Amino acid sequence: MAAARGAIDALERACAAVTGHFRDTVDSRRLRVDIARLREDLTLVVGVPPRPVHDPYRASFEAAAYDDGFDQAMDSPGRRVR
Repeated sequence: MAAARGAIDALERACAAVTGHFRDTVDSRRLRVDIARLREDLTLVVGVPPRPVHDPYRASFEAAAYDDGFDQAMDSPGRRVR
C-alpha cells in the first residue's frame, strides 16, 4: 500500500512539471483528475472512504444531458413522452 501511494505521489510530481509547462488546458486538467482518481481507486481497494475529487468535466456532461436538443428529440413524432 505504501509503495503504491508513493508511486502515485511520484507520478503527481512528474506530471506537475508537465502541466505547469502547458498551463491550464483541457488535457492538463484531465491529467490532474486522472491522478486524483488513481488515489481514489487505491483508497477504494483498501476500503477507506475516499476524499472528494473535483471533476471539472462532470458539470459539462450533466448540462449536456439536459440540452434543448435532447429535450426536442424526446418529443419528436413517434415517441411517447410519459
